[in-house]
Amino acid sequence: MRLLPGRTVRVRLTVLYTSLFLISGALLLALASGVTVHAVAATAVQPRSGGPFAPPGQTGAVRIQLLQAQVARLQSELVHLQSETGSQPGQDQLGHALVLSSLIALAVMTIVSAVLGWLIAGRALRPVSQMTAAARRISEDNLNERLAVTGPRDELKELGDTIDGLLARLEGAFNAQRRFVANASHELRTPLTTMRAALDVALAKPEPAPPPTVALTERLRAELDKTDALLEAFLVLARAQHRQLPGYATLPLDYIVAATLAAEDAAIRARNLTVQDTSAPGGAWVTGSQALLSRLVENVIGNAITHNADGGWIQITTRNDGDRVSLVVENGGEILDQAQVAELAQPFRRLGPDLTGTDRTGSDHGSGLGLSIVAAIAEAHGGTLDLQARDGGGLRVRVELPAAPATPEIEVLS
Repeated sequence: MRLLPGRTVRVRLTVLYTSLFLISGALLLALASGVTVHAVAATAVQPRSGGPFAPPGQTGAVRIQLLQAQVARLQSELVHLQSETGSQPGQDQLGHALVLSSLIALAVMTIVSAVLGWLIAGRALRPVSQMTAAARRISEDNLNERLAVTGPRDELKELGDTIDGLLARLEGAFNAQRRFVANASHELRTPLTTMRAALDVALAKPEPAPPPTVALTERLRAELDKTDALLEAFLVLARAQHRQLPGYATLPLDYIVAATLAAEDAAIRARNLTVQDTSAPGGAWVTGSQALLSRLVENVIGNAITHNADGGWIQITTRNDGDRVSLVVENGGEILDQAQVAELAQPFRRLGPDLTGTDRTGSDHGSGLGLSIVAAIAEAHGGTLDLQARDGGGLRVRVELPAAPATPEIEVLS
C-alpha cells in the first residue's frame, strides 16, 4: 500500500513553498535576534542614575573634578561587568525565552505553510487534473468530445485549447481513414469481378483454348482469389479497429471452435495434423459480434494449421477464469524468436522463410493480416492477444475476452 504521495507537481510545489517560507522565516528570526541582543547589551552598559554630575553654575575646576569622578565610577562599573560571566541572569533568561518562542513560532508556521501550500497547489493544479481525466476518457470512439477548459485565458486554458485542436485534427484523420478503407475495399471488388468475368468468357468460347492460355487463366483466377481475400481481410480489420460489431450476440466460444475445426477438417487431414481440443462444452460464454468472433477463431486455428509441420500437432483450450474467458491455441514447429513473434500482431508481419525474422513480402504463408485481425477483434471486444514462442518449438496464442453469463437457450451457429 502506498502511504506517501509520489513526486508529483503538487508535492514539489508544496515543498518549494514550505522551503521558501522556512528560509525567509529563519533569516527574519536571525535578524530579529541580533537586533534584540544588541539592544539588551546597550541597555546593560547604561550608567546607573544618581551619580555625580556637574550642576550648572559651578566653576570649571569643580566641573572637571565631578566629571573625573563620574568617569572613574563608569570605569569601575565596566570592569565589574567584564568580570561577570556575561549578561545578568534576568537578561539571559529573557534572551533564551525570546529565541525559544521564536523557534516554536517558526516551526508552527512552517507546518501551517506546508498545509496551505498543499491546498493552494491543489487548487492551482485542479484544471490540470480535470484535463487529465477528460483526456483519459477520450479514445478513437469518442473523439468528438473536448476538454473545454473554462476560466481566464492563462497558460492552462491555452494548453487545453491546444489539446482540443489536436483532438479535432485526430477526429478528422480517423474519419477520413474509415471512409477510405471502406470505400477502397468496396470499389476494388468491382474490377475484380470484371476480371473474373473476362476470364470466364475467354474460356467459354466454342473453340478450345490453348493449354498456355488455360494455365494463365487459372493462375490469374488464383491471384484474383487471393486479392479478394486480402480485401475481405482489410474490411474485417477496419470494422474491428473502428468498433463496428455487426450481429451482436451472446454465444459459447467452444462451439465456435468446434465449428471452425469442422470447416478446417480437409486442411487438417491434408497435413496429417493431430488436433486435441480440451475445451469444456458450454463453459466459456462471450458477448460480441458472432461474425467477428468466428473470424477470430478461424484466424487463430488457421494460423496453427498453416505454420505447422506435416504430421504435427495442435492443442486447443477454452476456459472460463471468472470474469475472463480465454482461448489458447498451441502448435508445434520450429523454434521461434520471441522478439520476432511479438511483432506478428502488426499488419503485414509474418515470419520469413527461415523462421528467424519477420517478412513483409511474399504470399506463400498468407497476407500477414491474420493475427493483426485477431488482435483488433480482441481489442474491439475488450480483450487482449498474447503471442509466445514455445520452448520446444512452435507458437502459443492466447486470446482473453470478457466473460458473459451463460445463456443455454440461445441457439448459435445454426
